[in-house]
Amino acid sequence: MSANLKYLSLGILVFQTTSLVLTMRYSRTLKEEGPRYLSSTAVVVAELLKIMACILLVYKDSKCSLRALNRVLHDEILNKPMETLKLAIPSGIYTLQNNLLYVALSNLDAATYQVTYQLKILTTALFSVSMLGKKLGVYQWLSLVILMTGVAFVQWPSDSQELDSKELSAGSQFVGLMAVLTACFSSGFAGVYFEKILKETKQSVWIRNIQLGFFGSIFGLMGVYIYDGELVSKNGFFQGYNRLTWIVVVLQCLFPWSHPCNNSYFFIRLRSQTCRKSH
Repeated sequence: MSANLKYLSLGILVFQTTSLVLTMRYSRTLKEEGPRYLSSTAVVVAELLKIMACILLVYKDSKCSLRALNRVLHDEILNKPMETLKLAIPSGIYTLQNNLLYVALSNLDAATYQVTYQLKILTTALFSVSMLGKKLGVYQWLSLVILMTGVAFVQWPSDSQELDSKELSAGSQFVGLMAVLTACFSSGFAGVYFEKILKETKQSVWIRNIQLGFFGSIFGLMGVYIYDGELVSKNGFFQGYNRLTWIVVVLQCLFPWSHPCNNSYFFIRLRSQTCRKSH
């Protein structure tokens, strides 16, 4: 059962990340009348919905008792302010990363973005070795080298890219690439930092994700005010939102454990478990 659950989780994660990339890319390049939706507001809405989803999961774990839910949230979050504040660091990184992914997909095609973003597995491995003292086997290092080689070949210029550059004339491929690389490093660090916090405490992943979402909402609203405050005051918070936009937002919060930092953590753990052939 544990092995089947592991691969089922991997399949769901692959479906979620792939569908999110394709729909996000399409939503950022689709030409429609009126203003385009603001990525900063989409990040905030996704965080709020993710908090709600995690609260429902905690409610279910509390045997569907509102009194038990209130006690858990009070004891695990309000009564442990220092433990809650520890999540401010990965949450801030995660909010920045989410905005960078929108920038990347506005300037890169989906295939290039998806392959390049897999460098987060490499950064997660490096941070795991440096911060947690983990040791990776020969086959794991070899896999990471192959991954780097594949990403390098994807970025290698070709004649076909001259045609693609015309289609992407509205954005800079360099900006998109820098956004992806920055997101990869932030993903690796946040994922390992999150793993370290999980090992040091006994709080559930749902509680931790509520804490992440709380700080993420605050940081996200600050970003909306600083970068898009004028546009929001002029056209409203939900300007440019349509059915496709809501699909992107729902995909981001459909699986509350699927923060980008959690994804990189999940990938490296799954790879190490598979190499050892044990759960």
